[in-house]
Amino acid sequence: MLRDRTQSWRILITMLVIVPLGLFSKRYDGFGSKWVNDFSGDILYETFWCLFVFLLFPTRQAANQIPLWVFSVTCAIEFLQLWHQPVLDSFRSTVLGKLLLGTTFSWWDFPHYAVGCIIGWLFLRKIGKFD
Repeated sequence: MLRDRTQSWRILITMLVIVPLGLFSKRYDGFGSKWVNDFSGDILYETFWCLFVFLLFPTRQAANQIPLWVFSVTCAIEFLQLWHQPVLDSFRSTVLGKLLLGTTFSWWDFPHYAVGCIIGWLFLRKIGKFD
């Protein structure tokens, strides 16, 4: 399937909205701030990666597989947080390392990853006009 420019722009604009929301979620201090700070970013993170990969592989088949792959990779990254090696810990101490790899393992991240991938899948279906 050939992607049209409108589809690419929709994806990029959505990603440009998700990134600041994800960053803001770590600084939010209003109602429900504990959940927003700890878990809303997980949902946004998954959705972002689904959209990013879809930019590279914009097909109906990919739209159904991307959320599964994103979920699998981010779960592996979550388990990687249990492994403390000097190189990993050094990278995790940077802003980019914190954003990409996280710092602290939590079982509660997994359901939020699933929700983010479901939302990502819904976005892919809507943006890709596969319905």
